[in-house]
Amino acid sequence: MTRPVVLITAAWLAPEAMAMLEQAGLEPVCTTGYPGEAELLEAIATHRPVALLHRQGRIDGTVMDAAAPDLRVVARHGAGIDGIDVPAARARRLTVTRAAGANSRSVAEHAMALMLTLLKDLPDVSAKMRDGLWEKTSRMTRDIEGMTLGIVGHGAIGSKVARFAAAFGMRVLAYDPYLPEGPLPGPAERVPTLDALLEQAEVLSLHCPLEPETRGMIGAAELARLPRGAILVHTARGGIVDEAALLAALESGQLAWAGVDVFSTEPLPGDSPLRRHPRLVPTPHLAANTPRGAVAMATSAADSIITVLAGRCPATEGAVVVEGGLAALNPA
Repeated sequence: MTRPVVLITAAWLAPEAMAMLEQAGLEPVCTTGYPGEAELLEAIATHRPVALLHRQGRIDGTVMDAAAPDLRVVARHGAGIDGIDVPAARARRLTVTRAAGANSRSVAEHAMALMLTLLKDLPDVSAKMRDGLWEKTSRMTRDIEGMTLGIVGHGAIGSKVARFAAAFGMRVLAYDPYLPEGPLPGPAERVPTLDALLEQAEVLSLHCPLEPETRGMIGAAELARLPRGAILVHTARGGIVDEAALLAALESGQLAWAGVDVFSTEPLPGDSPLRRHPRLVPTPHLAANTPRGAVAMATSAADSIITVLAGRCPATEGAVVVEGGLAALNPA
C-alpha cells in the first residue's frame, strides 16, 4: 500500500528527520533547491502530499489548493514563516507549524561572528595584507568592551545574542514591542522605542520576524539615527532592511560595515551590488546551517507533521502558528 507523502521543498533534509518520517509510515520526497511554483504544482500532482515540509520557495494559496483535499499541515523548517501565506492557510483550515527555537543558538553565534569580524575590520585588514601592506602601527580597530549593542527583537535568538555580547563587556539595549512590559530576562536593558535604541546603538543587530509592520522597518531615516560609523548585523529576514538605503549608508560612511545573511530576493542575484560592496560582508542565509541547527530544525518540523497527522498538537511551545484542523482540540 502506498504511504502518505510528505513533500519537502528543498533538495535535502537531515537524515535524522527523513528517518523519523519513514518510521512513522510516511514517504518523504524532496524537490530541487528553491523550487518555483511550477515545480511544486507538478510534484503535488504526482505525489498528492498530506504534508508540506517547507524549507525553500514559497507556499501560497495556489499551491495549497493544488494539494487539496489531501493536504493537512504545512511545517516550516525554521522559525520564520514569511515564505508561507498564513492567511491563505487559515482560510483553508490548514495547520501551520514552525520549528520554534530550534536554530536560535546557531543564528546567534553567526550574528556574533559577523559582529566581531566587523568591529575588528577583519575583511579590510585581510585584504590589505594580501595586497602586501603590513598595518601593524598604522591600523587601529575597536575595543568591543564598552560598546553599545542595540538588539531589535529579544526572542530566542536576540536574547542569546544579548548574553554573548554581555560576556564581551558590551552594553546591551533591546527593543521588542511584542514582549510583555517590564524588565527583560538576561543582561539587556529594555528601550521603549525604536528611535531611542537607534540613537545609542554603535552596533545594531536585527532579530525580529518579517511582518507587515516590520517590512522596510530599517530605512534611510532609521539608519541616519545611528551614531556615524555604526555597524549593522542582519540575520533576521530579508525585507526588514531597505537594501538601497543600506548601500547608500555604506557609501556615505554613516555605516562603517554591514554583515548581512538575509536578503529581499533569495538566492541573491549575481549582479546585486550587495555581493560586491567592499564594506558589506554577505553570507547566503546560512546562519542556521550548523549540524546541530540543521538537525534540530528538520526533526522539529518532522515531529510536528507526525504529531498533527496523528490528530495531536505539537508539544513545543510556539510551534503552532495556525491551528487549522487542530482547532477542535483547543476549544476557546
